[in-house]
Amino acid sequence: MKILVKDLVKSYNQIRLFHLSELELKSGDIYCLMGPSGSGKTTFMRILLGLETADEGTVTITEGTHFTAVFQENRLCESFSPLENVMMVMRRPMGRSELLDELGRILPAECLDRPVSTLSGGMKRRVAVCRAMLADSDGVIMDEPFTGLDKETKQTVIRYIKERLNGRMLLVSTHQAEDISFFEGKVIQLTGGNAND
Repeated sequence: MKILVKDLVKSYNQIRLFHLSELELKSGDIYCLMGPSGSGKTTFMRILLGLETADEGTVTITEGTHFTAVFQENRLCESFSPLENVMMVMRRPMGRSELLDELGRILPAECLDRPVSTLSGGMKRRVAVCRAMLADSDGVIMDEPFTGLDKETKQTVIRYIKERLNGRMLLVSTHQAEDISFFEGKVIQLTGGNAND
């Protein structure tokens, strides 16, 4: 899987949000998308997912590529349990006991059969991460996935993500420079108007 970005420009109200002159993302690599609030991180991810269009430039993605995503909003089925939310998107059948063990790696066991609506924000983020990692995809895109997580929990979740990538491309946006060292990822820096990698 490969993504080629060329001369990509996005503006709002005639103010340039970002300009990516050239960028290549490929399977097996981890990319950390950095930049201050308002620099266009979410917009760039939405363009890659086909949810928004750029004003100029091209994005070429290998035909047949499928993405899973963690958005800033969790987009979970609130009346379903974490177990049920993950089962809906799984790429391979997994027994209940095996799936409980999987979720238990990043979530407390006592919350796994409760409705998601009763969980804290940080727990919901972890359900969204687990769902994205267990779904069938060629690449994973995560927009600020660690909101509401303390440092120790975040490190646990990052370890889980890296173990479950299985050769897929990961693009994750973050404000935290320490996340780069945790992920050992390549940096894409959006600086408001231009981007560097």
